[in-house]
Amino acid sequence: MDRANLPVAAVRLATLDGPPTRSMHELPMPKGAPIIGNMRQLDGDHFHRTLENWARELGPLFRFTVLGRSLVVSSERAAVTALMRERPDLVRRGARASAILEETITPGIFSAEGDDWRQQRKLVMRALTPEVVHNFFPRLVELTERLRQRWAKAAARGQKIDVARDLKAWTLDVTIGLAMGYDIDTLQNEHNPLQRDIETVFLRISQRVTSALPYWRLFRLAVDREADAAAQRISDAIAGFIAGARERMAANPELRRKPTNMLEALVAARDEPDSGLSDEAVIGNAITTVFAGEDTTSNTIAWLLDFLVRHPEQAQAVAREADTVLGQDAVLRDYRQLDSMPYLDAALREAMRLKPVAPFMILEPTADIVIDDVLIPAGTAIFTLLRHSFERDNTLTEPGLFQPERWLAPDTAGADDPARKLFPFGGGPRFCPGRYLAMAEMKMVLSMLAKGFRLELDTAAPPVEERFTFTMTPSVLPVLLRPR
Repeated sequence: MDRANLPVAAVRLATLDGPPTRSMHELPMPKGAPIIGNMRQLDGDHFHRTLENWARELGPLFRFTVLGRSLVVSSERAAVTALMRERPDLVRRGARASAILEETITPGIFSAEGDDWRQQRKLVMRALTPEVVHNFFPRLVELTERLRQRWAKAAARGQKIDVARDLKAWTLDVTIGLAMGYDIDTLQNEHNPLQRDIETVFLRISQRVTSALPYWRLFRLAVDREADAAAQRISDAIAGFIAGARERMAANPELRRKPTNMLEALVAARDEPDSGLSDEAVIGNAITTVFAGEDTTSNTIAWLLDFLVRHPEQAQAVAREADTVLGQDAVLRDYRQLDSMPYLDAALREAMRLKPVAPFMILEPTADIVIDDVLIPAGTAIFTLLRHSFERDNTLTEPGLFQPERWLAPDTAGADDPARKLFPFGGGPRFCPGRYLAMAEMKMVLSMLAKGFRLELDTAAPPVEERFTFTMTPSVLPVLLRPR
């Protein structure tokens, strides 16, 4: 029987609807070595690719082992969707991954679970609503114009632009501006250590998540000490922002009733009687917002640019749409126009389908569950392959090709919309609260770039590879910007 085509039922508790007929140890698994199992086959930079390749060989539900520990991999969309829907009670983020996050950075909503997560989620959601993004839009225009001017000056002088670096700096400036009300101008201050520190911590987290042995709990290598120092500098910077927020709120008590950014909202909530929030929770959520907003958005933009520079017809279509919507403006200035670029929206969907920044998620059941009549014990790490789940359930024509036009077809509406099978912002109750800001950022930068610049492939650059560094990152962005 072809395992790759076996159906998988939705997730259920092991105590419901009769006992399962198979144990986890009956699942197919890749060949490994005695004692260490599959440890040597797990390359950190290409960890996600290894899991996806195994899924193509072994089917939608299998296991692998590391030092005698069994880990499960699921890639059937029904099961993946059901697992995400059961968060944060029956299913939680993998305990090992959460522990690594919490020991590397101050804990926040990203690693919170249960009632703790519900309490923090309300605050974060309140600070990232469409209305909040709308109110921040004038500032977003200013930050985008600053990026445009930087690129225009460099392009006019024929200077090579580090587009990937600038995108990360710009998204960091936007995130801190919205969440904390500060303009740190990382974009033009290339010696600002905050961006470098964030990248250092990101890399260390990804290496620890994919490491078989938690050696850093026994001793620290130089790279671990460097990451510790970077994390401390990030915490110190956030603590400074919080101190500034408290000073502003002391001078203007009205800010407690009507906070102007997420940090003020968190501080106001923290200071309420019996709030249950600690100063550490405020710092943790502020750090989480910075981490979540910098890498994911900039990498999605980078992946789309990599596609567009190789597909000139689609790049021209994005440019024509930007010309029409922006008119005489170099930067989009009307918030309502964010929804007036269907082709750009389609191009973003296509990039997120082919190159999602989160190709998998590590989850863990808090009780025994059943998937496809297989008993999965509580506490078992389950790697849900988000990208591969779409690949398995795919109904698209030539799915390996970059074709934004596929999202503009009339038969992609309603229940037949393939977007329902994508997970670019997660799913279930823990759907990404920053999705409105992320989409606004991406459309602002890409429409500005398409209006003012022409993409040219850097033929001297090495081949682009997918690298897993907490998010899925392009190893290089071979894009040169030329004035239009």
